[in-house]
Amino acid sequence: MVEFASNGSTAAGYLATPDGGSGPGVIVVQEWWGLDSGIREMADRLAAAGFVALAPDLYHGELAGHTEMDKAGELMTSLPPDRAGRDMSGAVDYLAAHDATTGDGIGVMGFCMGGMLTFILAALRPDKVKAAVPFYGFPQGDAEPDYSQITAAIQGHMAENDDFFPPDAAKALETRLRELGKDVSITVHPGSGHAFMAPHNALGTQDLALAEQIWPQATGFLHEHLG
Repeated sequence: MVEFASNGSTAAGYLATPDGGSGPGVIVVQEWWGLDSGIREMADRLAAAGFVALAPDLYHGELAGHTEMDKAGELMTSLPPDRAGRDMSGAVDYLAAHDATTGDGIGVMGFCMGGMLTFILAALRPDKVKAAVPFYGFPQGDAEPDYSQITAAIQGHMAENDDFFPPDAAKALETRLRELGKDVSITVHPGSGHAFMAPHNALGTQDLALAEQIWPQATGFLHEHLG
């Protein structure tokens, strides 16, 4: 765990570094459960793939167990959007300045709520965020950022069977972003359910075969754009 500056205050996060000691930086954005074992595992997997990965703790120490969907929903809806933005932005600056981080830009990978926040962070920090990989989550309604600000290349992975983030809305967003001239590809994976990548399989929708297929695509995309 590390601490970093966040708009006059401090925030914390889980940092994972590659065996080689250095690599491109990637922010990992949590699901609605919080900074749990699954997100730490994703950060560790990114480190194993050659990245310096930082998962900011957006709930500031609070956590919902994987059977506590009501608590997770409460934590997500009560998360102050401005504080989340400041914490993610502070994480970007910390990672960009870290001795182990190489390359000219930062990547972002997020899951569920974190997939939604991945788009928001890309719009908030186009100066640093050069590649974004959101999983089964994207902004809707009042949560939408100014997409015109995004300069990052985006590779999105959404679920076909998803009541939280409908596939039709995901494809509509892809069309909208392309009309804005953005470098974006959003894939709705046939037969998949929300949280298909989740190591903890809290929703019973984990798809290991699909995860193994997607992971090299995602890490290859990040290396392509970040080094």
